[in-house]
Amino acid sequence: MNREPFETMPDVMDAKQIAQALQISKAGAYNLLNSPDFPTLRIGGRKLVMKSELILWLKSHTNHKP
Repeated sequence: MNREPFETMPDVMDAKQIAQALQISKAGAYNLLNSPDFPTLRIGGRKLVMKSELILWLKSHTNHKP
């Protein structure tokens, strides 16, 4: 897998693309999209996330140990 998985992803990502980028199941991606604090974008019946918002969300939910 590419060292920077988000480089090749589109600016707006669906569950399949989230799963691919994070190396999680599609069900896991849908769990994220349904989480209250996840930056989900709803267009019609689709749940999406802006790539930039996903990266910010990941950074804010990562535990960094000095």
